[in-house]
Amino acid sequence: MSKIVSAGLLVYRWRPEPGARAGDPPNGRRLETLLVHPGGPYFVKREIGVWSIPKGQVDPGEDRLVAARRECREETGYEPQGPFTPLGGVKYKNHKVVYAWAVEGDFDPADLVSITFEMVWPPRSGKVVDVPEVDRAAWFGLASARAAIVPSQRRFIDDLEALVAPPPGPGSGDRANAKGEGPADDEEPGPD
Repeated sequence: MSKIVSAGLLVYRWRPEPGARAGDPPNGRRLETLLVHPGGPYFVKREIGVWSIPKGQVDPGEDRLVAARRECREETGYEPQGPFTPLGGVKYKNHKVVYAWAVEGDFDPADLVSITFEMVWPPRSGKVVDVPEVDRAAWFGLASARAAIVPSQRRFIDDLEALVAPPPGPGSGDRANAKGEGPADDEEPGPD
């Protein structure tokens, strides 16, 4: 049995914290990550633990970063330019391995364009329907991203935070940059 290998991009951006003023220190900004929601009828009502980084299968002989960039473009229509920072890989319970790279960028989720695949729906009906690989994209603060993302990919969020988030400043409270908003939850949980 050959190992399934996928590769993807963890796109991130910085946004001002609500109420921040020009000239505030870096902890007046929050780190956000772009996640995508899988298309198709099986995921239509699911929010927690199903979002993902844009990713997909690496073709035999294909460079993993090349595959990650291709998959991001195919799933979102967005092609970040880099630089790309490797975050390593994670192993799923089914033994699939996913490699990721962090890249700073900005993308308007309203501009999402995803490739499609065919599936039989409803099951055993014989009717083939075209389904987008990704049905939506959204920006998440780190706490919301941790709740929304596939559990096996949470390490990528932690690694990104360690890589790019400035330490909290005096009086800013623990994890000041982890605050954010996203479709996964309306209120932020306490410190992780």
